[in-house]
Amino acid sequence: MRDLGAGFGYLVQGQRWVARHGRQFGWSLLPGLITLVLYAAALVCLAVWGADFVGWATPFADDWSSPWAGLFRGLLTAVLFALALLLAVLTFTAVTLLVGQPFYESLSEQVDLAEGGHAPESGLPLWRELWISARDSLRILVRACLWGVLLFALGFLPFVGQTVVPVLGFFVTGFFLCEELTSVALQRRGVQLRDRLALLRSRKGLAWGFGAPLAVAFLVPVVAVFLMPGAVAGATLMVRDMEQAGAPDGDRTDVSVRGATT
Repeated sequence: MRDLGAGFGYLVQGQRWVARHGRQFGWSLLPGLITLVLYAAALVCLAVWGADFVGWATPFADDWSSPWAGLFRGLLTAVLFALALLLAVLTFTAVTLLVGQPFYESLSEQVDLAEGGHAPESGLPLWRELWISARDSLRILVRACLWGVLLFALGFLPFVGQTVVPVLGFFVTGFFLCEELTSVALQRRGVQLRDRLALLRSRKGLAWGFGAPLAVAFLVPVVAVFLMPGAVAGATLMVRDMEQAGAPDGDRTDVSVRGATT
């Protein structure tokens, strides 16, 4: 429970940090706004032409008597739109981080410099960092989708599917959101995806406390745009404290992931 509260505390601290640094906050809004426009356009297209697509994909229902064909295709259209919304929530952070890699790298560096006077650098060229970020985001997306399919299936269980499963869904989504956001600071420290996951699994409460409230807030895309800069700043503050806690003799150059993977 203490870790849950601490994780939420980092989220609040991050929002306060960007509020005190208005210039960094303003520039860091751009990636979220770009991603929001792209996602909104895709969802509008789906809303307009989704029924036509379902009709094209289900020619076998053409000969069904009324009203069964309309009900069947209407249900499929609703399911398709619901799945698109779920996919949008699951991928919004990853896509925004990919689009805004230079912006969020700069923001994370500024947090490190302001809090400790030193910002670790990966030493990799920008194209290499973008490639690693895209590759890792795809791997996380695959994991998140597998969990999504499992939770979707469990959702058909009586009572449990309508009570326990949605809560589990927010915690699962929150964990992966935390991984995506901490990856900005951890990637600059040379921590690989497998080690990042091991680190967060060793502090699940911290990851859930940070990510689960974001998963709830990110259901509203406009809110996600304004929370993203603070979320990146808060994730960097979290990484800094985990680094300090895991470094021997106050040496802040060694992230505590070593203890999680050995």
